[in-house]
Amino acid sequence: MAAYDLEEQEQLAQLKAFWARWGNLITWTLTLVLAAYAAWQGWQYWQQRQAQQAAVLLDELEQAARAGQVERVQQAWADLQARAARTEQARLGALLAARALAEAGQAEPARAALQFVLQRRDDDELAALARLRLAGLALDAGQLDEAQRLLQAPLPAALQPWRDDRLGDLRQRQGQLQAAQEAYLQAWRGMAPEVAYRSLVEAKLNALGVDPAAQGQQP
Repeated sequence: MAAYDLEEQEQLAQLKAFWARWGNLITWTLTLVLAAYAAWQGWQYWQQRQAQQAAVLLDELEQAARAGQVERVQQAWADLQARAARTEQARLGALLAARALAEAGQAEPARAALQFVLQRRDDDELAALARLRLAGLALDAGQLDEAQRLLQAPLPAALQPWRDDRLGDLRQRQGQLQAAQEAYLQAWRGMAPEVAYRSLVEAKLNALGVDPAAQGQQP
């Protein structure tokens, strides 16, 4: 019994010595771990709440754009920027707002919305789409050099036909009709027959005296 008590006292003494040496470090380490975990949980909750808010606001913006209600589009877009600017839904909303605003003749607000997409990230498909639309606005404004610059940026292969179409518009305005025909033909070939926009590209070719179907230019 005495031997057992002695062994227990030695273990307690070792434990006290260990805690005296390392206790503060262990306490601070545990505190930091728990604080980091709490922060991570808080971040996850904030992210989820942001995504939920953004989804609601994006739906409101989409409905307003579909109905052609410009003031409602502007308000929904302003709310989306104020409450969920860092979300992907905000970038999608910017594209929707830009289209609705451009169709309403509000080129500058539309351009600002497209720049919002690029400011958040400028190297993905949404950014490429924003550049194509900015190039369209530049063409409408007669800013041919700016349109050329925007159309030179890299973009995903899936969007190449739409860039070719914009290049056709640019070359036509520059008076380079042969280059415009070639760009439109590239756009027409790159679009699947079921794509509705393809008929518009074909109309542009017809206006230049070209019938792509008659030339056997099937995609």
